[in-house]
Amino acid sequence: MPILNDIKTALRISEGNTAYEGEILDLIAAARADLMLAGILQNKVNDDNDPLIKRAITVYVKANFGWNNPDSKKLQQSYEMLKRHLALSQEYTKVVE
Repeated sequence: MPILNDIKTALRISEGNTAYEGEILDLIAAARADLMLAGILQNKVNDDNDPLIKRAITVYVKANFGWNNPDSKKLQQSYEMLKRHLALSQEYTKVVE
């Protein structure tokens, strides 16, 4: 899963370290589910090459990873703002026929 390695890098975890992969994968899945609950299309949410989706997932994971994260509140606010912007964009919410 390419996004996993990118998020591990964002969390400053080396690629060879697999100790936290279960937690990270759960957070990635939770971020995707939350974006879909906000009305963002599934095919967009699952597009790891979309820079806005990738950024939203990364920020979500960074906000919720670990227990003593002093930046958690700021990161969560950033995620919520990005999620709102995505949810307001027809490019991310309207099916093109």
